[in-house]
Amino acid sequence: MGKMRTGRATGNRRRLRPAREPREGSDIRRTAVRDRESVVRMIRDAFGRNEYPGDPFLQGSFDGCEPFEEVGVFRGKADWISLEAEFLDAHADALSFFSQAGFRFFLPAYLVADLFDRLQTADPLFHLTHGFSDSSVEVPAKGRTFLRKLGKSVFVNPRRYGATTFHDYARYRLSSFPREEAAAIVNYLEYKREGASTAFEGEAIEEALRSFWRERAQTAPSAESLARHLAKEAEYFDAIRDRKGEGGPPEER
Repeated sequence: MGKMRTGRATGNRRRLRPAREPREGSDIRRTAVRDRESVVRMIRDAFGRNEYPGDPFLQGSFDGCEPFEEVGVFRGKADWISLEAEFLDAHADALSFFSQAGFRFFLPAYLVADLFDRLQTADPLFHLTHGFSDSSVEVPAKGRTFLRKLGKSVFVNPRRYGATTFHDYARYRLSSFPREEAAAIVNYLEYKREGASTAFEGEAIEEALRSFWRERAQTAPSAESLARHLAKEAEYFDAIRDRKGEGGPPEER
């Protein structure tokens, strides 16, 4: 399945104001993650050991030239911690065009920059919450008012993807995060919920937490189990290559 883009108008909305600091006495202040710096540390701890996916595996969409223009600049950037917020902001649409591997590797750079209010255009929060709740907007046209649904239950280009909804796509795309990374994302989302600038934004964050992220943080495969699987696969393919190099069993010669 090709990558589905949510659109420039919604996927990377220009921010008009930074998120507010969590209120004194709020739940986030009383949890183990007590401040922004703690959330940042958790993100760096959870994502810091991830291996760079490799240049050929960063891009997920190949429709037109824009995906390459946005994602291609990330080639060779194997240390996401060193990426400047200005660079990330200049390539906000890369969040829509990354492969799952690219999205998983570079997302923490966007999250940290966002937590420090250094992003003006890129909106990682949207990419972690879109597809888990519905909303609608009235659009007047030719003397009529059309009610346009947005979000969870909307079909994604049905001529191309059939009955796939944005909810289906969100769960698929965000399933690449193992348990520890999902837990870091939960803390990011809870921090952002406390600083939400509107009730609508806060409700969208809470619904994403309720319907996906909290469960993902509890039940997803662990990073250790993922690493063990990769190690076993590497051993297997090394053995297969060695066997072929030696000529293999008589019946395979």
